[in-house]
Amino acid sequence: MLKKAFVTPDPGRVRLRFATRGVLGIGLAVALCGAVGHSLVAAITGGLAALLALFTVTDATVRGQAVTTALLPLVGLPVLALAAVLQDAPLARDLAFLAVVGAGVYARRWGPRGHSLGVFAFMNFFAAQFLHTVPGQLPELYAAVLLSLAAAATVRFGVWCYERRSPAPAAVAAPTGGSGLRRITTRQAVQATVGAAFALGIGQVLSDERWYWAVGATWWVFVNTSSRGETVVRGFRRFLGTVLGIVLGFLVAVPLHDEPVAAAVIVALSVFGIFYTAAVSYTWMMLAVTVMASMLYGLLGVLDPALLALRVTETAVGSLGAVLAVLLLLPVTTHSVTEAWVERALWSVHACTAEAAARLAGSTAADPAARVAELEQNLGRVRLSLAPLVHPLSPMKARKGRARRVLALLDDCAREVRGLAAVAADPEASHDARLAAACWRVEAAVEALTDAPAVGRQRRAGETTAPEPAGTEPVLAHLRALEHSLLELAVPLRRPRRTPVGA
Repeated sequence: MLKKAFVTPDPGRVRLRFATRGVLGIGLAVALCGAVGHSLVAAITGGLAALLALFTVTDATVRGQAVTTALLPLVGLPVLALAAVLQDAPLARDLAFLAVVGAGVYARRWGPRGHSLGVFAFMNFFAAQFLHTVPGQLPELYAAVLLSLAAAATVRFGVWCYERRSPAPAAVAAPTGGSGLRRITTRQAVQATVGAAFALGIGQVLSDERWYWAVGATWWVFVNTSSRGETVVRGFRRFLGTVLGIVLGFLVAVPLHDEPVAAAVIVALSVFGIFYTAAVSYTWMMLAVTVMASMLYGLLGVLDPALLALRVTETAVGSLGAVLAVLLLLPVTTHSVTEAWVERALWSVHACTAEAAARLAGSTAADPAARVAELEQNLGRVRLSLAPLVHPLSPMKARKGRARRVLALLDDCAREVRGLAAVAADPEASHDARLAAACWRVEAAVEALTDAPAVGRQRRAGETTAPEPAGTEPVLAHLRALEHSLLELAVPLRRPRRTPVGA
């Protein structure tokens, strides 16, 4: 798990830049809130707004990211006001919270923007419970949120907009085809609302003050999942990350929470950890979230071991609510989405090969590195989707073996694609007929696996049957190994339809 979080390849250092910019943007937001005299509660609210703006906004273009960032307060501020007004009306507050949960999940059908706005709305209601917000605090909190969003936007779009030079891939969205209850996002909205209702009820039995942690656990288990198998695994990882974070919290948060400088450093490190590990390890991300929350509770003067233990219990309840909902209510089977993620990963291989071929042919506009980052994201979703099958306790040995073979071969493809992109970036690399033929064979292999017709490729007579490269040139070696892995994938993927790889 440690290796996965910190040794996993980071093409273009996207995760490192993402995490570093997150710390800078949130740090600037909190510093500005302090400079204008905002209270600690307002500074925390503003810091959270900046975190969400930098973390959840994942539109494909810089312009799209800017538009989504500008829309965040239009969604978040009314929800914050609603939560504050209903603070003393428990029944109405609870019903409103559940409505926000359902609407936030339902909004994911509109892609990355809908996802970002849904998360921002939910987290504003959640923050109001966390900070016990009342109507009299709203003017200061509104000012803090707007100031912090402006600070985050300044860092993201002005100081360090690395996407303009090297566009990062937009967050991959789950397949959402169909209508009514056949649509995955509709089913998940129903599941999340029912699961959150379960978590809310049990959470309030455990604690009248901290019940919202259970609802938060349910919500975040549903984020970036598409099937019941993914949700079950994510629920377990959330609980594991929380437990590990509580252990670390006992070691650092409890003794250091009254030391402002130490607390600020730990919060900054936690923020970095959230951003850096999110794409590769949900467990490590939750560890960082838990440590950060522990430090914030310390700064608010309410941290003690009993509170940390309650956090674990509430997280377990919330995770259980999510798991029960996806297993018993409108379940979405694993295989119904696994094949879509595998196909997306294969098309990322196709796209990267085409970009590398264009770069080798002399095109300065071609950028295989961006396609590699896209492939890494799609592979992450494949791993998440197949996680229930490859788990050591999975009883389905035959399907476990096939799933592991698929993952291993896709990892081989990713390794060769990374090597291909690195060689293509070398200005000394040259293009010849053998490279063109090898690239076409790779593209044809992907099209064969996905049942897609050949697109956008024109070959001269005889080029598709060019002899296998016998030399040791790096580009040819990567292409030959890539083609071999794709051909090998035909074995586990081409099974009878009654036993799909993700069933």
